[in-house]
Amino acid sequence: MKKLALDDITLLSIDKSVRYIGNEVNSVMKDKNRVDIRFCMCFPDVYEIGMSHLGIQILYDMFNRREDTWCERVYSPWTDLDRVLREKHIPLFALESQDPVKDFDFLGITIQYEMCYTNILQILDLSQIPLMARERTWEHPIVIGGGPCTYNPEPLADFFDLFYIGEGETRYDELLELYKRMRKEGADRKVFLRAASHVPGIYVPSLYEPVYREDGTILKIRRAGADVPATVQKEMVSDLTGACYPKKPIVPYLKVTQDRVVLEIMRGCIRGCRFCQAGMIYRPTRERDVAMLKQAAVTMLKSTGHEEISLSSLSSSDYTQLKELVSFLIEEFHGKGINISLPSLRIDAFSLDVMSKVQDVRKSSLTFAPEAGSQRMRNVINKGLTEEDILEGAAKAFQGGWNKVKLYFMLGLPGETTEDIQEIMHLSDRIARRYYDEVPKEKRSGKCQITASTSFFVPKPFTPFQWAPMNTAKEFLDKARIVNQTMKEELNRKSLRYNWHDADLTMLEGVFSRGDRRLCAVLLDAYRHGCMFDSWTEYFHYDTWLASFERCGLSMDFYTSRERSLDEVFPWDFISCGVSKEFLKREWEKAKRGEITENCRRSCSGCGAAVYQEGVCIEGRRAR
Repeated sequence: MKKLALDDITLLSIDKSVRYIGNEVNSVMKDKNRVDIRFCMCFPDVYEIGMSHLGIQILYDMFNRREDTWCERVYSPWTDLDRVLREKHIPLFALESQDPVKDFDFLGITIQYEMCYTNILQILDLSQIPLMARERTWEHPIVIGGGPCTYNPEPLADFFDLFYIGEGETRYDELLELYKRMRKEGADRKVFLRAASHVPGIYVPSLYEPVYREDGTILKIRRAGADVPATVQKEMVSDLTGACYPKKPIVPYLKVTQDRVVLEIMRGCIRGCRFCQAGMIYRPTRERDVAMLKQAAVTMLKSTGHEEISLSSLSSSDYTQLKELVSFLIEEFHGKGINISLPSLRIDAFSLDVMSKVQDVRKSSLTFAPEAGSQRMRNVINKGLTEEDILEGAAKAFQGGWNKVKLYFMLGLPGETTEDIQEIMHLSDRIARRYYDEVPKEKRSGKCQITASTSFFVPKPFTPFQWAPMNTAKEFLDKARIVNQTMKEELNRKSLRYNWHDADLTMLEGVFSRGDRRLCAVLLDAYRHGCMFDSWTEYFHYDTWLASFERCGLSMDFYTSRERSLDEVFPWDFISCGVSKEFLKREWEKAKRGEITENCRRSCSGCGAAVYQEGVCIEGRRAR
């Protein structure tokens, strides 16, 4: 039996101690003396959040299929254990072996959202790994980052040895083989990092240096030699069906955010919403074959004992074999107590029919995202959804027995007017009105409940809105007040509810979303002054962040409310995600004119992703 890193007294003194003991069903144990590489996979948030992340489950399974590699896991310890580890000088440890993270060859950190950045420093600090990459030797792991935030890795550049740009299934084997060979040859750590920069998809920040103009914008990005790649091309899985997928995912001890089997049915999205980074960086859209998904669903439910399966994608309604897959799941698991979850569906007749078969409409609510209240703004963002679509979908839902609808909108979109803002509640009211028009009084199960929620718009890299200015916190809150006041004036106000996000948190997200390498100093200062778990409201201290910006001599407004010129050099311009800058510029201009772009299946927009010659880009050719 393995020895736990924490003694019984400590485990009894902290909350949810099962977060830290490992040994879950389907976790992998190996003899550490019989492997060449030890890889610790990290999600820099609490266990319940990290265990819900599909990407780590995929890489964990992929690495552990290698006989020479043992992949383990670590998550951010909650504040109570954080305090104990610091007081007792106990190094942070991996779950499977309970060995210190600092003893591993690699520490791979998934960077899913900007508000986890201070927790990355917490992981390094508690692991007793130098925070600054330049201070590390072969005595420390190679720290590598992956995930969507690596499409602008610069605010974290000083803390990472490597970044993996793109989908992890393609190049890790090559990187690990390079590591094994160079360690056997006794190569210097810097020599390894330089060699790693030639592995496609790998970015080594120490080999690049931004050169700034007097106004704070970037003049150019200087490379440390002609052999250093000028462009880092994202990695993309060509054969999604044949790619590694975990048939025995780890089953957590306690309830986590997504306590279910997750079946990824496709990657990418054909829709082209101009605010959506995922819809751009995961192009082209690729599907998994339905036969593989059917087999995986049966195997995963059997190997985990879960009672729910969720079909995961950016837009499940666009999966071409959805009807066949859902029909199979309904028939296969009928009477077996298995729930089927279908997020990311468009509200149309087919989707509603499917949901009525897998949901208890008396208990569930429908969720869909118009994103903007007015048709004008939906055209600006290229949502591809008309008011008629929304109202007809709502009417069919009400006729089908639903009386609760959740609507998601954004405030602060480029070109937004007061009238556009007011339309959020006008539309919500018209949806409520449909309920009372469509459902006879004797068939109603109480009043309908329409809950409108607004997040605040944050421009993201590799989207047409990457040039757009962001609202100030005051402007965001003023707009939220307009929505709230409009709700009070609506005829069906008793059926309406309204929620909105934290404006200060949004501002910080906006800073790091499009920030540059100078923000490393701010991040380090904020962490040293106590910032951690920033995405958790009770631990977010905006005043501390403001003080850090002031001490570092940087302005938040420079990164948020300033409109970028079309020829500005972005911190991420050395990365290629397949979607060309020329296409993004065209879309930015079309947004200003309120023009829509057809989805990828209706018409190719020439975004550049066809260079990969996969997925939706060649569907027509395959059909012929």
